[in-house]
Amino acid sequence: MYTTKGKISIGVIGCGHWGPNHIRAFASLPGVFVPWAVDHSEERRTHMTSLHQHLRVTAHLQEVLDDRSVDAVVVATPAFTHRGIAQAAIEAGKHVLCEKPLALSSAECEELIAAAASHGVVLMVGHVFLFNGGILMLKHLIDCNELGKPYYTSAIRTNLGPIREDVNVSYDLASHEISIFNFLFGSIPISASACGRAYLQQGIEDVAFISLTYPNNIIANITVSWLNPKKVREITLVGDTKVAVWNDLASGSVSLYAKGGAHEPYYDSYGEFHLLTRDGDVAIPKIHPEEPLKRQARFFIEAIERGEATICSGERGWEVIRTLEAINESIRKGGEPVTVESCWGHSKGRLV
Repeated sequence: MYTTKGKISIGVIGCGHWGPNHIRAFASLPGVFVPWAVDHSEERRTHMTSLHQHLRVTAHLQEVLDDRSVDAVVVATPAFTHRGIAQAAIEAGKHVLCEKPLALSSAECEELIAAAASHGVVLMVGHVFLFNGGILMLKHLIDCNELGKPYYTSAIRTNLGPIREDVNVSYDLASHEISIFNFLFGSIPISASACGRAYLQQGIEDVAFISLTYPNNIIANITVSWLNPKKVREITLVGDTKVAVWNDLASGSVSLYAKGGAHEPYYDSYGEFHLLTRDGDVAIPKIHPEEPLKRQARFFIEAIERGEATICSGERGWEVIRTLEAINESIRKGGEPVTVESCWGHSKGRLV
């Protein structure tokens, strides 16, 4: 289908917050052409043509799906529309990169996964933080045993808005941390418990406190809020030899601490052993500063060429949604732990 002078042709569906960034990221890649953009707003369509003179714009999705020269589409529309748009694109034979969440239920995700397999196209979920240099460094530190045995992790993702009306704060913000933790630990959680409150909109939680249990006795805590005046994106990952802290808003986004808790050797005198803290040096690993969205765009092109999206596949998107379903069930049950059931084995795919 690579018909535009050998280039992969991509249409972007939705030109609100993220769509224009996708157009820019894909247009910067060699061998890629972005001929189409779709948006219901005439104002947004006019704005996009002022930025990209070659771009054809339309309010009608079907125009793009009927264009046989289009190889793939990016779905950057409100979450409740993802399933319908992605399904239509798959049935038209287009590869799909869908912004998170892939759909609003695990059942809808399963339908999209099955449809993509049936039509022989790639289905990828836009978990963009898996392409963040700091997160890739955390994964490297775990894989090379730099932290020792992982004990636990905690994450904070807060800001004053933007407040969404289509999904709650867990679907909007905690989905990032869930995808990151699943990637770091190579597993879906065993169970989830959470509490949340809807202060501004009835039935749509704007703050949530989440606890996840992973295999190998790893626990994870996530705090998400639309109501915090301070923007925070931070993960602390504690191992038995070192501690890593990722701060996405800092210039050196990962700090590695040779600090932690330890057992002091056996003593014959009073206090057969003591627990003590270990205080060592702090290192800041060098991280390649490539834009995550551009790295994700390149990964999608490579996924089309190899026929699978590995760490960002539809199955990985299903795992995030299944975890979110367990989290929200726990919120409804007042924090009662809920089992996270998985029906797919975790991908062993790696970023290249």
